[in-house]
Amino acid sequence: MAGKSNKGRNRRGAHNTTNSSESVVSSDAPPKDNLSASEPAKVDANGVPTVEVSTNEKPEVKESETENAAGQQKQGEGDLHLYPVSVKTQSGEKLELQLNPGDSVMDIRQFLLDAPETCYFTCYDLLLHTKDGSTHHLEDFNEILEVADITTGGCSLEMVPALYDDRSIRAHVHRTRELLSLSTLHASLSTSLALQYETTQNKASSPGDTAKIEVPELDGLGFMEDIAGSLSNLLSSSSKEIKCVESIVFSSFNPPPSYRRLVGDLIYLDVVTLEGNKFCITGTTKMFYVNSSTGNTLDPRPSKTSSEATTLVGLLQKISSKFKKAFREILERRASAHPFENVQSLLPPNSWLGLHPVPEHKRDAARAEDALTLSYGSELIGMQRDWNEELQSCREFPHTTPQERILRDRALYKVTSDFVDAAISGAIGVISRCIPPINPTDPECFHMYVHNNIFFSFAVDADLEQLSKKRSANSNIESSSSLNISSDKASSLLHGDSGIPNGEKCEGSSSGERDTVVEVASNVPAETQLTESEQATYASANNDLKGTKAYQEADVSGLYNLAMAIIDYRGHRVVAQSVLPGILQGDKSDSLLYGSVDNGKKICWNEDFHSKVLEAAKRLHLKEHTVLDGSGNVFKLAAPVECKGIVGSDDRHYLLDLMRVTPRDANYTGPGSRFCILRPELITAFCQAQAAERSKCKSEGDAHVTTDSSTVVGVDEQVRMVANATAAFDCLIVVFLLGLNCILEGKKKTLAAAVIVGNITKEGRDENVKDCASSQAETEPREEILFNPNVFTEFKLSGNQEASLDLEIVEDEENVRKVSSYLTNVVLPKFVQDLCTLEVSPMDGQTLTEALHAHGINVRYIGKVADGTKHLPHLWDLCSNEIVVRSAKHILKDVLRDIEDHDIAGAISHFFNCFFGTFQAVGTKVTANNMQSRTHRKDQGGHQSSGKPSRGQGRWKGGASARKNQSSFMNVSSETLWSDIQEFAKLKYQIELPEDARSRVKKVSVIRNLCQKVGISVAARKYDLNSAAPFQTSDILNLQPVVKHSVPLCSEAKDLVETGKIQLAEGMLSEAYTLFSEAFSILQQVTGPMHREVANCCRYLAMVLYHAGDMAGAIMQQHKELIINERCLGLDHPDTAHRHAFLFFAFILMH
Repeated sequence: MAGKSNKGRNRRGAHNTTNSSESVVSSDAPPKDNLSASEPAKVDANGVPTVEVSTNEKPEVKESETENAAGQQKQGEGDLHLYPVSVKTQSGEKLELQLNPGDSVMDIRQFLLDAPETCYFTCYDLLLHTKDGSTHHLEDFNEILEVADITTGGCSLEMVPALYDDRSIRAHVHRTRELLSLSTLHASLSTSLALQYETTQNKASSPGDTAKIEVPELDGLGFMEDIAGSLSNLLSSSSKEIKCVESIVFSSFNPPPSYRRLVGDLIYLDVVTLEGNKFCITGTTKMFYVNSSTGNTLDPRPSKTSSEATTLVGLLQKISSKFKKAFREILERRASAHPFENVQSLLPPNSWLGLHPVPEHKRDAARAEDALTLSYGSELIGMQRDWNEELQSCREFPHTTPQERILRDRALYKVTSDFVDAAISGAIGVISRCIPPINPTDPECFHMYVHNNIFFSFAVDADLEQLSKKRSANSNIESSSSLNISSDKASSLLHGDSGIPNGEKCEGSSSGERDTVVEVASNVPAETQLTESEQATYASANNDLKGTKAYQEADVSGLYNLAMAIIDYRGHRVVAQSVLPGILQGDKSDSLLYGSVDNGKKICWNEDFHSKVLEAAKRLHLKEHTVLDGSGNVFKLAAPVECKGIVGSDDRHYLLDLMRVTPRDANYTGPGSRFCILRPELITAFCQAQAAERSKCKSEGDAHVTTDSSTVVGVDEQVRMVANATAAFDCLIVVFLLGLNCILEGKKKTLAAAVIVGNITKEGRDENVKDCASSQAETEPREEILFNPNVFTEFKLSGNQEASLDLEIVEDEENVRKVSSYLTNVVLPKFVQDLCTLEVSPMDGQTLTEALHAHGINVRYIGKVADGTKHLPHLWDLCSNEIVVRSAKHILKDVLRDIEDHDIAGAISHFFNCFFGTFQAVGTKVTANNMQSRTHRKDQGGHQSSGKPSRGQGRWKGGASARKNQSSFMNVSSETLWSDIQEFAKLKYQIELPEDARSRVKKVSVIRNLCQKVGISVAARKYDLNSAAPFQTSDILNLQPVVKHSVPLCSEAKDLVETGKIQLAEGMLSEAYTLFSEAFSILQQVTGPMHREVANCCRYLAMVLYHAGDMAGAIMQQHKELIINERCLGLDHPDTAHRHAFLFFAFILMH
């Protein structure tokens, strides 16, 4: 439930202000987010000074934007009306909020938590005083309109101190520690440069003089040429800490003795102030005070000074003057920062660079306490969150009106975000063996885990012969788990809860899936099964996540999916899911009603379940079709056979194991490509193309409609691609040279066109395509193209008895062949053409992957893209570098999976030396190394024996195997590693890398790409990449999890943005501004400002304002987008670099 999820942020101070969507509001957000102080109070009752800086900034920006919009003042709040409500704080100060009757009490609490005047109050009740003199106590989960009508005016709120309990007082201490640190303040590079410029200008001797700005030259960064530059230039500077207190730690007097608990003592704190004084503070249900304890004996009596306050900050103010001064500086620093810089992003990008030299690691008792008390994402006190109940309850929220949809989307986003955060912590604990399995008697590679109400399972490699033996050995065992679950339920339904079929991988985790291995093996050679082992594992997990997201977006009432996340860490892939109700209790309500757990031998079917699945299938272009089970019984399904429809103990219908919600790729039908399916973007584009062809018969058609339709898919993703440049810093150079030329010629308007209109022109082209797609959709006949997801599989389709059914199967197969042919004959050539003409211009591996996916192209086709761009060196390098990185990633993950903790840094540095240096192995036979054996085993044309242990199993074996693996990876040479990479690229991407591929890679770009894909952080120092061993063990600073998740997007805002883009392309600026502003407002309420879609809205708003002649407004919006990009994408992302270039030249135009 939404209330639950919002309350969850109280458990950790770090998320009190960060995860909420309303935590910090931008200048053009709805006025309800503006918090202003009606009177500049000097010092509150707790002795805490108030800060006036932030209260004037937002109204000024709002006013500026309103003036700048000139004629486009329609704001995007729709029917949103705001009313002033005064707030009397605990300190007696008065604030004023702009509220909407639909606001919840949790919203108000978050507003107050962000305000400098009330940010340190965490435990209070809210009273609402109405005009007629009545008083209402506000519950956290209520909306204002449920309690009183604030539209009549005269309403006010009052903060009344509430009693602390064990949970709330710990949260208060955590919040206080957070406030005393600036680590949550993320200074933007653009803001820092602007402040530096202003400071330099202020130092000018007279207004007529121009201060000379010294701009340090950047070393070569290796993006355009193979130059090893100083990587420290890509690190953003952290905020300088302001020290308020020496330490605040929980006292060793804790817990309070029983006789003190009876009088209200909850906690004891030891505090050392900057003056060097030591205090023991007692936290009670009502207040904090300094007790008289001095030695090793507790003296609970108040000290002679009788210092006490309702908040810890207030008490520290009274006992330390230095704390009072420093705390004021912290509040001023926070208030002077851009509002977006105070907001945490949901999943910030992993930093692939770390500070060099490594900062000194100093004692911090509070940090140690947090690390030792964290239980891998669990709640410290109270019940664990029921993630599944929260998620499904949020999905059941009403969503008929726009406001209801916003509340529902916000609740879903919050719950899912919190789930992903907890899943990451839990997965690290699972991989680190800190969480015990629920089936300890099973082989370790098949262990499953339940922690913090999240189900974890490994996507593991599995040797076919070993699995077959385990199947025969365990076939007569009735229970393989420590739980009291029957064998059938433990195997099929627990496996169903895991959400992935773990293999030909974790097919050993259940008897039904073990049968799958044997059945497939009966028709396919064993060595061929081994070739798809690891790739099928990873692909099935990816496909399951994509399938889950597809059904979530279909949003069929009564059909539910589990929350899901995939965490890659230390070479392992862990799948995290919310727990299916009743699955661990083994009651009758969790039986399978739809689909199959034994690869189609027995198929279950339920009419009620089928009706819901059929409704979702229509939205996903899936066809209702007939299949046969092992006994010849006929069933009508509208989903993949291996899906599992289960009714949980909460009576909800859950659909699991959605690995194939799109048809199998007819271009990949070999035994090693079971999970090669088509992308949903391609299905959408193909259906639109077919609709366009049919419409040509009824109207005068454009001969190019069919060709153009291939670009329809992913238009909104293409918008994110930066045009007219081939590398991130090429963009800076190109625009810089053009800009200098324009400045010299005095053509400022031309300069603006070069920087801005270039993108707008591309936007216009894209919007024309989008408009074409829209018109096609309007004229599309009612006959829809539906695909059978079970064609080209081992499942038996019902078509052997009647000729008409035979024809239907042939037609289904032909449809899939058509869309597969459309991919290779239309989409791929058009994509290559767009690359060559700079219509699509990715700059690195990430943007190339996004471009491929946006066009419906699987990454496995990247070899064909590379072949089509051989005549353009920059595109060939981009594609070949991505192929090299992806091949190296799989080999490196094998290495990480097989080593012990103490060898991680050494193994990574050795791998990097082999990859980028010229390391030669000495004294060993490197031809037997694990990476080669792995690559040969994946060779589909090979005929090696399958009796050898598979890769990925080394972690699960004894110490002797670990020592063997260590000697193997330490004796790999550069030649053997690159041989493995070339072999892997040939097998996976069907491309022959040239012999000089090793010397042609852009080393810094490849290092960055590989580190980001694996989660590695290296020291940001200058490397000699031409040496034999450029990396040292000390250069490897961190290994972080890489996450894929199913956090939902706001469909309401997405539709508004799409409509606004069409209006912008048609030159209707006022309407476009209204739509983009409304989308911006909705997204801020749903996701908060730190989201890529919010940055997208800022970009479009900047375009509209530029065309309206408002350069200042455009720069302000671009500054917001830049801050979001720096935080959500990283400082060195191509989009971030491009926005820096825009701001630089826009600034030149204005000055």
